[in-house]
Amino acid sequence: MLTRNTDKEIRMAGIGASPGICIGKAYIVDREGVDVVEKYSLEDDKVEGEKKRFRDAVRLAREELKTIIDNTPDEIRQHTNIFEIHIALLKDKMLYGKTLDFIGSERVNAEWALKKVSTDVKAMFRNMEDNYFQERASDISHVSDRIMRNLVGMEMESISDIDKRVILIAHDLSPTDTSQIRLEKIKGFVTDRGGKASHTSIIARTLEIPAVLGMGNATEMIRNDDVIIVDGTTGIVIINPTEKTLFDFEDRKARYEVQKALIAKSGQLVAQTIDGVRIQIHGNIELPEEVVSVIDYGGDGIGLYRTEFQYLSRAYFPTEKELYDKYKEVVEMMYPKSVTIRTLDINGDKAVAYATDIEDNPALGLRAIRYCLKKPEVFKTQLRAILRAAVFGNTRILFPMISSCEEIREAKAMLEEAATSLEEAKIPFNRDVEIGIMIEVPSAVIMAEAMADEVDFFSIGTNDLIQYSLAIDRGNRKVAHLYQPFHPAIIQMIKHVVEVGKKKGKQVCMCGEMAGDPLAIPILLGLGIDELSMNPQSIPAVKQITRMISVSEAEEFIKVVLKKTTAKEINELLEKTYGRLVSEQIYS
Repeated sequence: MLTRNTDKEIRMAGIGASPGICIGKAYIVDREGVDVVEKYSLEDDKVEGEKKRFRDAVRLAREELKTIIDNTPDEIRQHTNIFEIHIALLKDKMLYGKTLDFIGSERVNAEWALKKVSTDVKAMFRNMEDNYFQERASDISHVSDRIMRNLVGMEMESISDIDKRVILIAHDLSPTDTSQIRLEKIKGFVTDRGGKASHTSIIARTLEIPAVLGMGNATEMIRNDDVIIVDGTTGIVIINPTEKTLFDFEDRKARYEVQKALIAKSGQLVAQTIDGVRIQIHGNIELPEEVVSVIDYGGDGIGLYRTEFQYLSRAYFPTEKELYDKYKEVVEMMYPKSVTIRTLDINGDKAVAYATDIEDNPALGLRAIRYCLKKPEVFKTQLRAILRAAVFGNTRILFPMISSCEEIREAKAMLEEAATSLEEAKIPFNRDVEIGIMIEVPSAVIMAEAMADEVDFFSIGTNDLIQYSLAIDRGNRKVAHLYQPFHPAIIQMIKHVVEVGKKKGKQVCMCGEMAGDPLAIPILLGLGIDELSMNPQSIPAVKQITRMISVSEAEEFIKVVLKKTTAKEINELLEKTYGRLVSEQIYS
């Protein structure tokens, strides 16, 4: 246990998972699960009984989750799919099947078998490079913990029973824990584990309560009834704040709430610059349920529908009908606004257990379009589902990680084969869909002019483009400081792609994290980006900034930016010129 001076103000940094500020007393909840599990061997005649005991624990866990779904508050009703995924995991071969097999093959008790299997599965996800997929290890933890508690007969404190205004402090909170939060009682929460891409984080943002995750040692440093400040925007937690700090944050909280209300109200307004240029501001989603957030925050459409989630945490590839149902739901909900569906981007940093062997260098391996072209049966199933869903609205197809013209032509050929097979089967579909490619590797930037002749639009994926161009492993903390969106080389690359797009009459979009950074908007407007797509919660602020800048001014600004030779110089120029304007959108 760490010690601290109880009279001294302590500031700790974590991951700002849900914006906003709350001030109140801490309430520690035990969510560490069952840490100590004994192993014991079974006689042959006891094995089947042990398997039944495990099945009973799983059945009880499933009943608990179904009860939670039935009692889910209206505020997060759209996220019940998250709990249904946990129910699916209860029967998944990776967890359920392997645990039963382990009990039988090793002749050991269910607790030990579950611990061993869940540890292996979690390690598989945590070794993936992409943060979003690393967070799926949390889902395995939450599901296995629920089964384990049932096996050992451990009662779990219900968050819904907390009857005072507090800030929750926990080692971890599952999505089901978060769903039980009553807004009139819980001001916010802090956890040792978790990150921005976790389902818990998604629900916190839906509930619009401040949350800081990934603190590491919050449960050791914070005590029950400590007065704390949680700033979910910056990821700061302050223990035992001084009177001056309390005053400062009370003032900041009040200004944030006023500004939040103003920005949310203005989110439905168009993003039109001072000199009359309209910019399309779209939302990125992983789940169909997130469409509601895109609409509520004023999105002009969906610029990136990541489809990997439907392939994750299951023992087999989804069927065409399963994919079609989800795509149709999204397309119908957004009609007449457009939906850009990115085709499967698994393997490499987004591997799933049944899809691939572990690669030595997955970021440069058989991933995204490469994987799909090697697995035509998987690819065509998805393409058929997209073409069928396109009957119900404005749909675009986006191919990821394109590095050559040959890949585009092969992908288009498979799309044509999918269309032909639907036509022959007399299944309704819409072939009149725009085709785009992700610009996220240097070769695509260099070959942009030739590639423009093959497609209808470009979508710049800055996350990977920065990683591959600067040779930065995004998951490596030792070089994370070198991951710089405002590196001159990145800005020059974006400039080249936009110029090609304008020359060829092709729309140029951006769907990486850079698109949702308000400070980047002057640069992106100056470069001439047509459409930006981002986390739905970022839409109102980006729209607001766009309305406060003129394109002509941004074009003059970019001329100065392009003369800079370091990311530091560009950052300083941005802060000096637009920093105050941007900060006022958060706390003014």
